[in-house]
Formats: sequence, C-alpha cells, structure tokens
Amino acid sequence: MKAQQNATGSSKKGLDKFIQSLVKVFLKITHMNLSEEKQLALEQFIKFCLVGLSNTIIGYIINVASLFILQSLHLFPKTDYFIANVVTWILSVLWSFYWNNRFVFNEEKRSGKTIFLALMKCYASYAITGLGVVNILSWLWVDQLGISKYIAPIINLIVTIPINFLLNKFWAFRGKKKA
Repeated sequence: MKAQQNATGSSKKGLDKFIQSLVKVFLKITHMNLSEEKQLALEQFIKFCLVGLSNTIIGYIINVASLFILQSLHLFPKTDYFIANVVTWILSVLWSFYWNNRFVFNEEKRSGKTIFLALMKCYASYAITGLGVVNILSWLWVDQLGISKYIAPIINLIVTIPINFLLNKFWAFRGKKKA
C-alpha cells in the first residue's frame, strides 16, 4: 500500500514538473512575465484541461453508448439525447471529481466529510452546466438547427468548459481561507 502511494506520488510529481516545464517554455516563447501566483494558476488550469480532456473522451463514449442502447431498444426516441445527457452527467461528474480532487485542486488532505461536501458541490455546479446549459443547447442544436445528436455534445464544450473551471476553482474545491 505504501509503495503504491509512493509510486502515485512520484508520477504526480513528474507530471507536475512536466507541466511546469511546459509553462516555462510557453512563457519564454511568448515573452510573458507572470507572477508566481499567476504561473501557478496557469499550471492549475492546464491540469484542469487535462482532466477535462479525459472527462470529455469518457463522457462522449458514455453519451454515444447511451444513445446507441436507447435507440437499439427503441426507448424514448424523441428524448433519447436528453436521457443520454443525464447518464453522461452522472458518470462524468464522478470521473471529473475524482481526478480534479486528486490531481488539480488537492492542495491539502481532505476528510471524508469535506470530500463528500466537495462532491455534492461538484454535482450542484455541474447540474448548472451539465444538465441545464447542455440540455438547452442540445435542444437548440438538435431540434432547432438540425445538428446531429452526436455532434451537439462536442459543440456544447465551448460553453461549458470555462464555466466548469470557474465553478470548480472558486466554489466546489475552494478550501477554507487561512487566517
């Protein structure tokens, strides 16, 4: 168990160093000079984007599989993409929470109660984007503009990714202020 934690910790440190190197190269190429605080925020945003990329892939697979199953069984033909969005939301928020808690926003060890509260905040914040905004946009793309049910979730990402980052950073994973 201890060896597994050490291996996980060293791989996380290696990835952290890689991201730090990418940021330094980016800053050098662009001739930007950021404060240490802003550089750390940029590194955190990059980590969030990596988790988001994995979540996007997982979520899209879940969405397509849900649509395929619903269509194969001829269930809810007029609302199948809404149901697929809900299934995707439930499972992808859990995936995202796990990796954001472990990799992006885990600045201090959290107790079980704190983790549960953060998870509930994630579900609440993603309910805004993952259920509300996504379903409204999906209705617009699919029913009003005739865009494919399989393409609509990809278009929705342009709107939801920035909102999700801000909600996670400043609400769901925000730690207690240090005195």
